[in-house]
Amino acid sequence: MKRRLRKFRKIRIHREGTNQLLYGGITLLAIAIILWNCFETKAPFWCFLAIFGVCYGIILNFYRSPARFLNVKDTGDLVVAPADGRVVVIEEVDENEYFHDRRLLISIFMSLWNVHVNWFPVDGKVKFIRHQNGNYHKAWLPKASEENERADTMITALNGQDVLCRQIAGAVARRIITYAKADEECYIDEHLGFIKFGSRVDVYLPIGTEVCVKMGQATTGDQTIIAKLK
Repeated sequence: MKRRLRKFRKIRIHREGTNQLLYGGITLLAIAIILWNCFETKAPFWCFLAIFGVCYGIILNFYRSPARFLNVKDTGDLVVAPADGRVVVIEEVDENEYFHDRRLLISIFMSLWNVHVNWFPVDGKVKFIRHQNGNYHKAWLPKASEENERADTMITALNGQDVLCRQIAGAVARRIITYAKADEECYIDEHLGFIKFGSRVDVYLPIGTEVCVKMGQATTGDQTIIAKLK
């Protein structure tokens, strides 16, 4: 499998947020014009501008879609962070849904301030995708991995080992989007999906995988190497 290289492009707005930002911006502008013209005092206008301007800025930051390229020639054994965020779990767990054995679990929690694009953690081929409805516990809780709404993408890495990437909805997140398709080749620099408004991504790896991050460490999607496969 030959890795596809992409040229670097400037940060852009993700397509998942285009309509929301456009119509939201038009609405805010219309309200601001009304406030400016309908009140003698400009205090309502400036209060509205300060409060909702900050809110719009937060949402704009949330929908950023940076084009990234991992500048490494051989990615065959590398596992990169599938999301921006912070490492909240590094432990061995019993995975009884797909693998039925012990796995190394690395979890990354995404706050509202992070980019919410998800990247493929390894080069390989998508084996299957499964979506499961569930609860909306706070994403950093251990039970969120099994009980929350989630989308599972199983990838066969270049060395033949299976890696599970799990997108998990949180207390605020209500929509998981997965672009991966079964039987298609996937590459580290490509988008796996998108989760709206804060959540978590789990990566299940074979026991014996070398861990390259620490608890609490900040990660950059498609840039931070979190592990190396045997």
